[in-house]
Amino acid sequence: MAPTAGIDWASEAHEVCVSDEGRVTGRFSAPHDEHGMVELVGRLRAAGVDRVAIERPDGILVERLLGAGLEVLAIHPNQAKAARPRFAVAHGKSDRFDAYVLAELARTDAHRFRALVPDSDETKALRALTRAREDLVGVRVELANQLRAQLEAFWPGALIFAEVDSPISLAFLERYPAPACAKGLGVGRMAAFLARNSYSGRTDPAELVARIKAAPEGTAGEVECEARRAVVLGLLAALGPIVAEISELTSRVREALTAHPDAEIFRPLFRDRKTAVCPATLIAELGDCRERYPTEAAMAADAGMSPVALESGKLRVATFRRACDKRLRLAVATLADSTRHWHPWAREVYARARARGQDHPHAIRTLGRAWLRVLWRCWQDRAPYDPARHRNLNRLQTAGG
Repeated sequence: MAPTAGIDWASEAHEVCVSDEGRVTGRFSAPHDEHGMVELVGRLRAAGVDRVAIERPDGILVERLLGAGLEVLAIHPNQAKAARPRFAVAHGKSDRFDAYVLAELARTDAHRFRALVPDSDETKALRALTRAREDLVGVRVELANQLRAQLEAFWPGALIFAEVDSPISLAFLERYPAPACAKGLGVGRMAAFLARNSYSGRTDPAELVARIKAAPEGTAGEVECEARRAVVLGLLAALGPIVAEISELTSRVREALTAHPDAEIFRPLFRDRKTAVCPATLIAELGDCRERYPTEAAMAADAGMSPVALESGKLRVATFRRACDKRLRLAVATLADSTRHWHPWAREVYARARARGQDHPHAIRTLGRAWLRVLWRCWQDRAPYDPARHRNLNRLQTAGG
């Protein structure tokens, strides 16, 4: 058997251990720079290593290892942590020891772990775009919550639109950041403001003005009001570019999805053919390698749609699965939640789950699990979803459901 290696990844330097039949034949540290990368790969190839274990599935180091023709095993940190007691009685921990544990897992337990397969450039592009967009949405939500809290403290009348971070709401707050700024705001001025900002809502200007007047009046003094006004303007300055960038990334996701060969597999699952973020996330998180999910149960587990069984003696319970791909879980849940409103079979599966006493999140996971049986088959066959071949849907329609 060829020697194996374990790499304890770090932001500045990587600890490497080479094991040959259980004997450590090499240890070294490689800095996280170009020279260190070249040296690391070169020393592994010189030692005859053909399999490497590391606690991450992506990154420049992983790409360089794959590019060198090495088999790379992605080992979850929880699995590496659980394996440490196999090799030491004391509960010690060090980067060198972790590298040794990973090298031994690559030697003795390679069949238990997934060997990474590089995705296509199109899939990597979708993954970068969807994850960056998701991160920016998280920042937007955080800033929007801070903005709402400030307004509720001294200017609740400004919260007249459904979303505080919508373009029309941001424009309104930029023009009227404090109660004193809106003293002369009447129906006419409101109508003119809405027209200037291309308001697409259907709420009458008179009703918006009535909401402002009906809101409770703040008790902040002049100095506090001016301070909070400055805070509101600061939050607006931060929110505006983020909202614009999210819109730009959404457009880029739509363009990248159109160019991806797997796009047509998922498009029929969405009522609006222009939907882009959810199908793009599904493609990005599933990847290109069909061998990654040899069964639909494996896909359901990674998507967090199947429970974890706990059995011991008379105890038999199913618990919520926390260790999964959170982004994939959210995408499948979004798909399930949208289809329950218009797809007859999805509506029936959801209704039956609720009738069994499941709450909404649990019923969504039940429906998501059912959808993954269909998705897995379509994904494996590279065939678009076809309602005519959906047997349970046809059975329901035949029965008059």
